Amino acid sequence: MRKAWNTDATKFYLLISPWIIGFLVFIAGPMLASVVISLTEWSLLRDPVFVGLDNYRNLFRDSRFTQSLRVTARYTLISVPIKILLALIIAMLLDRIKYFRNALRTVFYLPSVVSGVAVVVLWIWMFNPEIGLINYLLGLVGIPGPRWLYDPNWALEALIIMSFWGIGREIVIFLAALQGVPDRLREAAMIDGANSLQVIRNVTIPMISPAIFFNVVMDMISSFQVFTDAYVATEGGPLGATRVTVLYLYQQAFQQLRMGYASAIAWILFFIILFFTLLVFKSSSLWVYYESEVKGGA
Repeated sequence: MRKAWNTDATKFYLLISPWIIGFLVFIAGPMLASVVISLTEWSLLRDPVFVGLDNYRNLFRDSRFTQSLRVTARYTLISVPIKILLALIIAMLLDRIKYFRNALRTVFYLPSVVSGVAVVVLWIWMFNPEIGLINYLLGLVGIPGPRWLYDPNWALEALIIMSFWGIGREIVIFLAALQGVPDRLREAAMIDGANSLQVIRNVTIPMISPAIFFNVVMDMISSFQVFTDAYVATEGGPLGATRVTVLYLYQQAFQQLRMGYASAIAWILFFIILFFTLLVFKSSSLWVYYESEVKGGA
């Protein structure tokens, strides 16, 4: 038995060795290296100089960095709830459709796999204040469109609207969860006198809460790491209104050649994401319903 176990264990580790090597070389190794780099002053052109925690201390005296955190927080707080709600509404509508459901699901999902840069270029044209489609449509109903990406008061809102383009992933996950809700539960609630809204609130939402939880966590993490939209559309402007944290990290690393400072930004952002992710996980016990756990405890 011991020989057989050793043989199986050897096969197992041999089979997963490509992943282990890839993880060590491309993930764990760079992460450990960035910790060391964050403690240095390094411009890539000269040897790194150890400065200890100076980069971290300087970060909190950097007004541009704190502004980037505020911009990122605002982007996350606005975009994530709206994306979740919009995706859930669309998924519920698709769930009620009997015909062409798969075709419509594909139509909604396709935009989420289109190249990010190509999508942003399209949105730049749509947000153009002079010839853009959005202001043209607003003009048809007598609403003067803003300057969008050229206006500090509207630029971030434009990026938030851009983010809704890729909600197909959330829609597909919600639709799969909705199709797993037993019809008998809805029927039982309606027999007891519940109307459609009460069925959604008391039956549907609790049953798909794990999918909601998953989408919230994934969308929150991705929103904290938003980069392409801000970099391609505005490069952080106007007046820093769209300078999100990852864009500021990029500017410090590859434009200012402050690799140590950029690595410190990366680790601060990592701990911010970790904190809010753990917070959502901690709160999940209050609002996420797992049917298997209830059955197991019954």
